[in-house]
Amino acid sequence: MAVCETCGNDYRMAFEVRAAGDVHVFDSFECAVQRMAPICENCGCRIIGHGLETEEGHFFCSGHCARAKGAGQLVDRA
Repeated sequence: MAVCETCGNDYRMAFEVRAAGDVHVFDSFECAVQRMAPICENCGCRIIGHGLETEEGHFFCSGHCARAKGAGQLVDRA
């Protein structure tokens, strides 16, 4: 069994997520999102979809939040 790094649950069906050269272990997608999803710098929500990023590396959940913080040039990393 493996221990979830978010909640500490020791779960037989835990899974690994590999990102940026690191390996993370979670017992649910909810825990994975809480640990790994970026946070909107305007409203504070977790960015589950693509979101928006400025050239300086600031993250926003939407164009509305980006404009509210005065974000200029946005980057499309698709």
